Order: sequence, then C-alpha cells, then structure tokens
Amino acid sequence: MRILWLKSDLLLPLDKGGKLRTWHLMRHLARRHDITYLAFAEPDTPRAHIDGMREVAARVETITRSDPPKGSLRFYLDAAAHLADPLPYAVGKYRSAAYRHRLESLLATNPFDLIVCDFLVPVVNLPPILPCPAVIFTHNVESEIWRRHAETRTQPIARALMAAQYRRMLRFERRALARFDGVLAVSDADRAAFDRLYPNAIGQPALVVPTGVDVEYFDASPSDTASNTLVFTGSMDWLPNEDAMLFFCRDILPLVRAEEPETRLVVVGRSPTPAVQSLAREYGIEVTGRVDDVRPYMRDASVYVVPLRVGGGTRLKIFEAMAMGKAVVSTTVGAEGLPVTHGEHLLLADEARAFARSVVRLLRDRERRRQLEQAARALVVDRYDWSVVAGELERALVRVARQGALEGTQCESQSLVLDT
Repeated sequence: MRILWLKSDLLLPLDKGGKLRTWHLMRHLARRHDITYLAFAEPDTPRAHIDGMREVAARVETITRSDPPKGSLRFYLDAAAHLADPLPYAVGKYRSAAYRHRLESLLATNPFDLIVCDFLVPVVNLPPILPCPAVIFTHNVESEIWRRHAETRTQPIARALMAAQYRRMLRFERRALARFDGVLAVSDADRAAFDRLYPNAIGQPALVVPTGVDVEYFDASPSDTASNTLVFTGSMDWLPNEDAMLFFCRDILPLVRAEEPETRLVVVGRSPTPAVQSLAREYGIEVTGRVDDVRPYMRDASVYVVPLRVGGGTRLKIFEAMAMGKAVVSTTVGAEGLPVTHGEHLLLADEARAFARSVVRLLRDRERRRQLEQAARALVVDRYDWSVVAGELERALVRVARQGALEGTQCESQSLVLDT
C-alpha cells in the first residue's frame, strides 16, 4: 500500500511513549508498504533526526514550527491567547496553513491508498474532502485525560480551566472520530470508552492494536537485592507524568521513607518542568532530564513505580519495565488497558497509604519481588513483542483500505464545525 502518515512531530529522538509506539509499528510496516511521513519539526532539528526517519518512511516531509517551553512566559502567553478558541488548546495550537497546504499538495500529486492520522492533532489541518480512505490511530481517549485533570485539580481557577478544556476536547474528539473510515485504539478499555462517550459517532467499531515492547532491547535484569532505589520514567513535560511525581513525592514517598529511610527515587525523562525540578530540592530525589538510555536506571532499581492519576491509552513504560523483569507498583489508571493481573504481574494501589505499603513490601520481600519479575517478563515475551503487534496493525489498515476502495471513497468527509 501507499500510505500517507500524518503526525504532529518527528519520531526522533525516541523520547516519548507515543513516538516509540509509532516507530516500532512503522518500522515493521515499512518493510512491505510505501510510507510518506508529514510532520512539524523544530527550526533547530538535527539533520540526523530527519534523515533517520527514512528507516521507517520512504519520504519525509517537514513543516517548520516551534513550541514554547512548558512553564515559560511564552507558553503561558500562548495558552492565554487560546482562551476564547473553540478548539481545545492541545489541538488548536497546531493549526497551520503551511501544513494544510503541503498536505493538500501531497494528496493532489500522489495516489495514496490510505491516510493514517496519528493522534488527534493532525485532524485540525485535514481538508474537508479526502481522496482515499483514512484511519485515525488514537493512543489515548484525549477527553478522558482532560476530565481527570479537572477532577484532580484542587484550586478552583485551575479546575475551571481544565474543565473548559475537557468540554472542548469532548466536542472535538467526537467530531474528529466521526470523519474517519476506521478508528484504531490501543486497548479494549479505550474502545469501550469511545463506545460510551460517542455511541453514534464512529461508523465501524474501533479496532484494537495493543501496546508492544522490544523484548530484546529491554532484556531481563533482576534487581539488586540490596537496592532501595525506586524509578519512574517518562516525558516529564507531559502533565499526567508531572502530576504523578507531585503526588508520589508529596503523599507517598514520605510514608515509604518512614519505613525505609534510605529509599531513593530517580525520575528519568526529557524536559522536566520547573515543578518536577523543584522536587529534587524539596524531597532529595534525582531528576535526570533526558538520557540516551533509560535501561541502566531501570536496571539499578528494585521497584518501578507508576503513580499516575491522569491518563489514557496504555503505558509503554510498564511493558518496558516488565520486559526488564522489574517489579511494578502502579495505580489502576497507570495500568489501565493493559492485560495485567494484580498480584500476578504487578501490584495495584490507588490510595497513598496502600501504594506506600506495596512499595515497602517489595523492598523488603525479595522472594515476592522475584515472583512478580518473572511473571511480568514471561507475559510480554510470549504475547507482546512488537513484531506480533505490528502484524495486527497491518491487517487492520489493509482491511480499511480495501473496504474503502470497494466503496469508492472519493466522497466528502464530514466537516468539523467546531465553533458552535
């Protein structure tokens, strides 16, 4: 097939869960299909990152765009400018005449068999008429993320702002999903959420393409029995990850240290916000920022923690930890959508004291930790290597493309009327 893949950014460097998921899936698809990739790129993007994309795409098209750093004055001014925008800020800030013009040019000059819209963001620049079938690959239920943001905010103004973003995202997501020939979800939980939130919007039932993991790269690494180190990995400019670390350091870590005073926490991931950086000073934790390889940090830890209260989709970080044979303690939200069983593959706890008790138990109980480590590794090796998952994605894409070709999909897609 000839596929046009639309994304908000380049995949390199591979420093976000969504980038990793797309990279591994495209890497397998590129062996059998011709892919053109269109995305924004920062002005100072290294040429190596653009050239490196040709490992997963035959052609790479970029539109220059710059995002203000989160937490900066420019970021808040940009967000304020969107307060009256009917679009959610996370989408509206990507409106681009240049992106849309390049997209229309590609569609006019290339006979694509399928368009893949990766995440919701590219939808804002889609033309109203598409010449071929189109699929949206959702990595999350975006409206649910904003609903949870609103629910976890304690300050009235912040809660009101998040609630407004939630309502805008709910409206945008409904109308966005309605215009595609196929919707891909990353878990049964996300598919059920789409069915519940938008029962009449999606023409065909969403297809599930589960999360995978590179089981050779993230090879088993049993914990050092003497280690009292906890680790969390993720993009630290993503609000759910920031909230998770604020929650853990303020509400959970003091309870753990009351039982195990020597406990260390290492937070590994790109672009930590000022709020995350302040945790290093306030709670004596280590915040690394971006690293070339997360595995040494995971290898040195006894317990991998995922205290997320906000989120959607599935967490690649958990599968990576499981592949490395790490004992995991997570909230229910953190493990949402993953085929894992509490007490067999990981421990689940939502309340701060219960989470702390689970962490302390694993720090002290070497045998219990070993049981979880072995069961976790066995699950992902047997069922969730990327090569298996990519095969499921390929079958889903071929199905939508063939169905669209049979139906003669040169028709007007449902327009997004987002200002009412």
